[in-house]
Amino acid sequence: MTSMIGRRALKRNEYIVNLYKNLRYIYFKNFLSDERLIRYRFRKKMGREVELENPVKFNDKLQWLKLNWYDPLATKCADKYEVRNFVKERIGEEYLNEIYAVYESVDEIDIDTLPDSFVLKATHGSGDNVICKDKNEINWNKALKKMKKSLKKNLFWTTREWVYKDIKPRIICEKYIEQKENTELRDYRFFCFNGEPKFISVDLSITNKHNTRRNLYDLGWNLIDAEMSYPKETSIEIERPNNLDTMIELSKVLSADFPHARVDFYNIKDNIIFGEITFFHQSGMCEFKPPEFDKEVGNYLSLPIKE
Repeated sequence: MTSMIGRRALKRNEYIVNLYKNLRYIYFKNFLSDERLIRYRFRKKMGREVELENPVKFNDKLQWLKLNWYDPLATKCADKYEVRNFVKERIGEEYLNEIYAVYESVDEIDIDTLPDSFVLKATHGSGDNVICKDKNEINWNKALKKMKKSLKKNLFWTTREWVYKDIKPRIICEKYIEQKENTELRDYRFFCFNGEPKFISVDLSITNKHNTRRNLYDLGWNLIDAEMSYPKETSIEIERPNNLDTMIELSKVLSADFPHARVDFYNIKDNIIFGEITFFHQSGMCEFKPPEFDKEVGNYLSLPIKE
């Protein structure tokens, strides 16, 4: 009896949470201008007012870019599927992960025809992934329900990251990649400004945000004494990749057209695999420690002339 009551309570709470999210989405979409929503979300998340008139800090400058910068090429690069053509043209298809299929609806996905491990990604969002190491251990009703919801939502309306607004919602199925047995996947992220990488973050446990650690390095692979939203990895040493110089050069090519872009790679047995290009890191609401590092990173970003 207790377990039944508990399940009902959980289901009711889930319903209330989903209802709140849906109502918030409708309100953000229909009743708040871009600037009002940006100011509201920034104040709620960061505990201060965003500076849009004369921004200095990195977080504030990203909010400025949401309102004052536009480049259709950035939309193409934010699309998890279309960016593959951009990467192929700029650095070559040998850096692309293998894909098994592209779907326009969840109903097209036939799990039985897919390999035992793979990753499902929404092409028009951020973080809406189903990471499948063993398809026999996944609750597919829950996973596909998650993807179906993702296809109906447009991230633009809750973040005003305009790069996502006009992306066609699709799902891509990619090859599952892993570092090596019993080792966490490492995500190498190059923060580039006008085509020049300035520093690197290495994220571990990216499949579990509650356990993410993030180390920051300069281009010489010296550990930077700062944090961005996640604590440092202190239990192991993250060695300098043998092909670091190659990843740096590739990030230069892929970011050359933009005032700022974060270019992500995986490095599997010295094979470089492109991850994604991001233009608004953490939607411009990253927690910097020390706080002064926010301004230091902001100094790298020269805002384009406002038209």
